Amino acid sequence: MRHLIGESISEMVKPAHPADGADDPHLWLEELTSAAALDWVRARNAVCGRELEGKPDFAALRERLGTILNDKARIPWVSEHAGHVYNFWRDATHVRGLWRRTTLADYRAEAPDWHTVLDLDLLAGAEQENWVWAGASFLRPAGARCLVFLSRGGGDAHVVREFDLDAGGFVAAGFALPESKCSVRWLDAGRLAVATDFGPGSMTASGYPRIVKEWRRGTPLAEASMLFEARADDLSVSAYKVFTPGFEHEFVERQIGFYSSELFLRSGAALTRIDKPDDANAYTVRDQLVIELRSDWPVGGRTYPQGALVAADFARFMQGERDFAVLFTPSATSSLDGVAMTASALLLTELDKVKNRIAELRHVRGKWQRREVTAPAFGALEVSALDPAGSDQYFLTVSDFLTPTSLYLCQVGSDRRQALKAMPVFFSAKPYIVRQFEAVSKDGTRVPYFVVMDRKTRMDGRNPTVLYGYGGFEISMKPFYSGVTGEAWLARGGVYVLANIRGGGEFGPRWHQAALKDQRQRAFDDFIAVAQDLIEHKVSSPPHLGIMGGSNGGLLVGAAMTQRPDLFNAVVCQVPLLDMRRYHKLLAGASWMGEYGDPELAHEWEYLQRYSPYHNVFSDKRYPRVLLTTSTRDDRVHPGHARKMVALMEAQGHDVLYWENLEGGHAGAANNDQQAQMWALTYTFLLEQLR
Repeated sequence: MRHLIGESISEMVKPAHPADGADDPHLWLEELTSAAALDWVRARNAVCGRELEGKPDFAALRERLGTILNDKARIPWVSEHAGHVYNFWRDATHVRGLWRRTTLADYRAEAPDWHTVLDLDLLAGAEQENWVWAGASFLRPAGARCLVFLSRGGGDAHVVREFDLDAGGFVAAGFALPESKCSVRWLDAGRLAVATDFGPGSMTASGYPRIVKEWRRGTPLAEASMLFEARADDLSVSAYKVFTPGFEHEFVERQIGFYSSELFLRSGAALTRIDKPDDANAYTVRDQLVIELRSDWPVGGRTYPQGALVAADFARFMQGERDFAVLFTPSATSSLDGVAMTASALLLTELDKVKNRIAELRHVRGKWQRREVTAPAFGALEVSALDPAGSDQYFLTVSDFLTPTSLYLCQVGSDRRQALKAMPVFFSAKPYIVRQFEAVSKDGTRVPYFVVMDRKTRMDGRNPTVLYGYGGFEISMKPFYSGVTGEAWLARGGVYVLANIRGGGEFGPRWHQAALKDQRQRAFDDFIAVAQDLIEHKVSSPPHLGIMGGSNGGLLVGAAMTQRPDLFNAVVCQVPLLDMRRYHKLLAGASWMGEYGDPELAHEWEYLQRYSPYHNVFSDKRYPRVLLTTSTRDDRVHPGHARKMVALMEAQGHDVLYWENLEGGHAGAANNDQQAQMWALTYTFLLEQLR
């Protein structure tokens, strides 16, 4: 086994923080599936397993979490197509899962009569492949064909196959693509817009397609006609069709960076650029062009504010008119959380002080009319249209920390809701209370956070507390119901804290952009401020306070650990980003330079190196104990980040545990049993460290 055996710590730590990564002694751990790297992984998995699985309550906890994750009373989430609703379902019997369907009328019943469309366990067995479901794309508006996306082990790269919904099987000699990170969309029954790996030079530096083509049925993929060719340093390219009857359009989208794009209207071979800000999202809704703004936009003699939603007549816009209706304007405490389209309305989900509300907007006789929807005034609300082009019905999901998630069927124009499904009660909510507080960050910014704890909790600083955060990519952290968190943490005496730090989307683009690139430290300062606030108010104290985060949140907790190790006694760092010198060279890393910066530029590496966790852990400092978890099959954030951090910390003599699932993708687990294992390890570690 290639590791530290036979080499002294002093010899290994000399090049621990190389300037350019080239002389990194742990670089070999980036070799994803090399025998040496996997031997190293298995050895550490064994150490982690022996310690945590050996705890008296571990087996019972893993079994209980498996029961929760496989519970047949869970909500079967659905999408509608051509009179059926489709659901993908995993349980203890169907480990890989069933893709199944029923009618909406039958779905309303307590026990719907499901018809299996595709059994992934049978398919995986027959083909001797480690298939993980990655979704399906229907031929709109009512076609009997779809594209099925399958992943080997749960990664972002997919195999694509055409499927006949009526016959219940894959189409012989139908559309099919080999494994690749790809974008594949229907244009009609005989044409696809395909962005995939066409061979050398066809992928961007981020590992996504650079070329999109139109592929006609019955012709080889090699003969597909070019639609658009992006630059190698762009993020990706794709093409798609809007199928709304009477308002059909085809578009090509060049994704320049994570927050910048160009949109083109396609007419035959001609592409016409949509005149929008590069950092804005634009799409058509029937005869309207709708634009979500990430920055102020001076146009047509007016300035539309950052975070606003505006709309204009699409045909007149393309002729040069720039007269917009403002559909949403943010305030100091509110932001746009989501937009959904039904046959006659736009449904806006808005956030105000991290609490949701819903508004209906209808375009009537050239004017937009707004109606506030009466909905539960707590927790998180999510809206999804049943059939965006053909129905005014929509699903409403309601959730908070202590109330099991519920699913309702709603109708535009009415506040009546029909209860469809509800999550089982996995733990008693009666003992607990949810409170929202604010911490004051280093620069004076007020940062909200939620605390979930027992009503009888004593503010004596002795409560085992886990602080969770993310703080990136304009993603909002909202209340959620989790049987895993309830059973594995709250019911065992833990306090759960969710921080709404800058970098997220809780207060719109401004909240996100406040922590971009050279301002990233603000997100870490916010998180540290929440930790200090918990300590100051004696919710917890350093011996009993732990932190947890995944992906960008793994970077967050890595930075918090290296900057303020005195505040914490446990760190759970999941599928993390940690080496900011090489992140852009690993898998999809180059696509995030709009978020973090480019380490190849000296002035940007200057600020990146100040917080890069891999470059800021030292042998002469004492750190809280760390559990790092990742997945070999994560093809988004390279597992090398976690592997190298563990190797470095071990070389420096720090106490660290490591668990790498050999499949599972960026979610860290490929099925419910693997999730149960991962969370049992996580919460066992936290409880052992913090109680």
